[in-house]
Amino acid sequence: METSFCELHRKEAVNLTDGKRLGRVSDVVFTYPEGRVQGIVVPGGKGWRWGRAEQFIDLKCIKKIGVDVILVDIKSVPKPEKRGGKWGTRDAACPPDRRDYGEYE
Repeated sequence: METSFCELHRKEAVNLTDGKRLGRVSDVVFTYPEGRVQGIVVPGGKGWRWGRAEQFIDLKCIKKIGVDVILVDIKSVPKPEKRGGKWGTRDAACPPDRRDYGEYE
C-alpha cells in the first residue's frame, strides 16, 4: 500500500487497547539512506497545544491504516503504585499481575 504524508496527516490515530484518540499524525520517522519507515509521531501527553509532548508509535504497533483513521496497539504504561508512603514504579523484573477469570464463572 502506498500513501503520502498529506494523506497520513489527515488521519487520526486511535489506540485499540483503551480506545483513546491519540491525535492526528504530525510526523513520519524513517531511516535516511535506506528510506525505511520506522513509525509515526502523534501529539501525546497532557496539556494544551504547547504543553504536549510528542509520542512515537513504532511501525510494528500500527495494525490498520483505514480511510480516515489509523488503528494502533499500544500497551498502556503502568501507573505508579504506592509503596511505604512513597510513590514508586514497579521493578522491571516484576511481572505484571495476572488474573484468572475462571473463578468468576
